Amino acid sequence: MSSTAASITFTPTAELCGDRRQYRLTSIDALRGLVIVIMALDHVRDFTMLASVQDPTTGPATEPLLFATRWITHFCAPVFVFLAGTSVGLMLSRKTPGALAGFLIKRGLWLILFEMAVISTAFSFAPGGIAQLGGRTFVDIGVLSAIGSGLIVLAGAQFLGTRGCLVLGCTIIAGHNLLDVAWPVGGWSDQGKPLWVVLHTQEAYDVGPFRVVFFYPVLAWIGVVLLGFGSAGIFQKPAAQRNALLLRLGIGLTCAFFLLRALGIYGDPHPWNSAADGSAQKVMSFLATTKYPPSLQYLLMTLGPAAILCAFADRITGRVKDSLVMFGRVPMAFYTVHFFLIHFISVLLAVFQGFEARQMFTHYRFFPTGFGVSLAGVYMIWAIVIALMFPLCRRVALLKARRNDWWLSYV
Repeated sequence: MSSTAASITFTPTAELCGDRRQYRLTSIDALRGLVIVIMALDHVRDFTMLASVQDPTTGPATEPLLFATRWITHFCAPVFVFLAGTSVGLMLSRKTPGALAGFLIKRGLWLILFEMAVISTAFSFAPGGIAQLGGRTFVDIGVLSAIGSGLIVLAGAQFLGTRGCLVLGCTIIAGHNLLDVAWPVGGWSDQGKPLWVVLHTQEAYDVGPFRVVFFYPVLAWIGVVLLGFGSAGIFQKPAAQRNALLLRLGIGLTCAFFLLRALGIYGDPHPWNSAADGSAQKVMSFLATTKYPPSLQYLLMTLGPAAILCAFADRITGRVKDSLVMFGRVPMAFYTVHFFLIHFISVLLAVFQGFEARQMFTHYRFFPTGFGVSLAGVYMIWAIVIALMFPLCRRVALLKARRNDWWLSYV
């Protein structure tokens, strides 16, 4: 088939049904694709919104629509990390434990190094250093590093078996908030704390010419990877049985969130404010759980509804479903390119608004005062980003469907 014909007749589900990676499930890819698209909204907000802040859900005076824009993106990281573990679990029948361990260590290290070198550059456009950091080069330790750390731990933990990993993952997720009382609280600046604190809190360190920022405390995320791995058997069941189990589990997790959040006894260091003024403020306070690190309540709030949605994913048909499946099969290609694209758009926007392009060659937290668009503008740019990403992701997805080269598993 010529490239012209393929571009005319392409429908992702039909074209990808012949994917050589036969262990893939459409429902998983559709869910992954959905969270990837939503993730882009949060990053567009970070890079282009006027007076943007990292997490508007923490502000008591946040407008409900802005709160909802940020809150919906809370689902992205937990689902993305969970499915990383699930995907490994679905590979068990294809690799020996030793071969799988080697694969996980290499994949984990690659994700960490790739984020430090490539994604960090996409964030700053300044690999030679950022003035606001004293000329140091910004190095991001984010969600890819959290996944990579989880895969490295999983390389050894897999020998416990899927049930052992499930128990260990649940124990970490349920128990890590016991550390909240005594664990040191970090921030953006190097405060001289030992490196081990990044297991449970954000921190930054100056290492020679680099400012290394640990955005994602890894302990709880390692638990999510283990949970995903231990839950892979659910996705190997017949569709009807799988979806019924996902629905029950999703409802149970969601109910557990409402119960724990209402009681306020355990599971998040920031209890909700039942005395907040107005019903909207009470709802926002109730839903404003902690992401850094992801609290037990945060993970129940996100993974529960995600399981429910996955239970119904097989019932969704049409072009929207096809497109989500396509995006979900090329997560690294989307993740990498969309950062460069969004930052490039922010530079163009800044020049249009009268700023100098060089002012945008920094981390978005240091963008010039007065730069940016309204929330409506954020949604418009988000739509443009998704439209521009579609052709590239389609080509990569079709390539992965036709071929099984080793390097394609990295995109």
